[in-house]
Amino acid sequence: METGNLMVDAQTAFARQRRQSRRERATRWLLRRRRQSGCLAWLHDVLGTAPPASRRVVGVRAIPLCSIVGTAEPAKARVFDHSFRPASTSRRRWERLWIAARRGAPLPPISVYRLGEQHFVGDGHHRVSVARALGMAAIDAEVTELTQSSV
Repeated sequence: METGNLMVDAQTAFARQRRQSRRERATRWLLRRRRQSGCLAWLHDVLGTAPPASRRVVGVRAIPLCSIVGTAEPAKARVFDHSFRPASTSRRRWERLWIAARRGAPLPPISVYRLGEQHFVGDGHHRVSVARALGMAAIDAEVTELTQSSV
């Protein structure tokens, strides 16, 4: 339910994201699921120790938000959960982006690495979080395609 006051609505949306994250963490704990299942995937874990065989800059493309599965930054893997819900320390930045998006300002393109059909965020984690919270289906991204070496 929206109040018409963008600041109040942004604060409510952020609080909702935090509640969902806490609820999911509690459910995992109650069901004794491993902690890692709630963390954001990290590109390095997917690639392993071998660097990608090649990189190719594809350019700016609209990519489906559901194809964004992780991050290229290890620090962000601890800040955002697997659904890109933010930590409480991100409140101000997240709310500013949410308000801008609700006012109709386009979100600047994020930066992603494509590996197969999956995307890993290099820059723009908060924008992905806000876009998901607003129910967007796609987001503009500067895409760099990675190819794994076949061993």
